[in-house]
Amino acid sequence: QVQLVESGGGSVQAGGSLRLSCATSGYTVSTYNMGWFRQVPGKEREGVSSIDRGGVAKYADAVQGRFTISRDNTANRLYLQMNSLKPEDTGRYYCARARTSHYGASLRPADFPYWGQGTQVTVSS
Repeated sequence: QVQLVESGGGSVQAGGSLRLSCATSGYTVSTYNMGWFRQVPGKEREGVSSIDRGGVAKYADAVQGRFTISRDNTANRLYLQMNSLKPEDTGRYYCARARTSHYGASLRPADFPYWGQGTQVTVSS
């Protein structure tokens, strides 16, 4: 009964910010690697950021320095703070949970078997 529900997406102008939230249930978010992924039509889903059991974050080069992944262990939520947004950041963003609680998270979609429905992010010029 693992469930993940994203929220916080929307439309924003370039340079703006959004904070995505992922509400989870059925497990303890702090004990599993978690990740954010995005997808646009015609392209495969790509990893944006991940965080491992120990809280070590990993970012795609395209978002390094602009995005920050975090989790609220008490609320069992995962967040993605997105600053200095660019039109290239447009896409549907998905929250996902890895299959293990090992240290060291990846940005490979195949490593994350549990997914939310996604939330759309649109960045205009």
